Amino acid sequence: MDIAKYIDHTLLKSSATKKEIKNLCEEAIKYKFFSVCVNSFFVPYAKQLLKDSDVKVCATIGFPLGAVRTETKVFETKMAIDQGAEEIDMVLQVGMLKSNDFEMVYEDIKAVKACMGNVPLKVIFEISELSDFQIMKATQLSIKAKADFIKTSTGFSASGATIEAVTLMKKTAEGKAKVKASGGIRDLETALQFIEAGANRIGTSSGVAIVEANNAQH
Repeated sequence: MDIAKYIDHTLLKSSATKKEIKNLCEEAIKYKFFSVCVNSFFVPYAKQLLKDSDVKVCATIGFPLGAVRTETKVFETKMAIDQGAEEIDMVLQVGMLKSNDFEMVYEDIKAVKACMGNVPLKVIFEISELSDFQIMKATQLSIKAKADFIKTSTGFSASGATIEAVTLMKKTAEGKAKVKASGGIRDLETALQFIEAGANRIGTSSGVAIVEANNAQH
């Protein structure tokens, strides 16, 4: 298994410096990760650093809370894509999902997807805040809005990905959307467990350690 191709090499902390983003991109090139995942501000810089590589640039939208206006998410998405983002990870409106305002949640995702052309969209759920029913509902709404991936977590909440949530998301999606596990995945054993559970992509800041551990076994 080429585990590097599962990994979105991630740096989303608010204090991330240009030097740290440069290091992230250099590691992504060296280890042949699928993408780097950065806050939308850093998209132009990451794109410049990765221009001679196959590594994609993934931008977060409405991050980390998802609690901005849909129009704001759409504007941020359009700008990120214009500046070179090749995938978008948007945060779902968690509060409206928990308010049972499913129409608003659907329209929020739909509006972002509609402005993206063929760029893949991942919708971040924040599973630590949701019941199993809400995870299933978020999956159904994301698929209805034509999202390409559903994603467990921002990494900024109480906890990250769980095997149980990934299994539930995969089952509910019925092959109509892929699953990204993110948050708290720091070693090879854990990453492999999530892939076994059905994750198509792994979001982690520990990609180097995971790939080096995998290489050491082969």
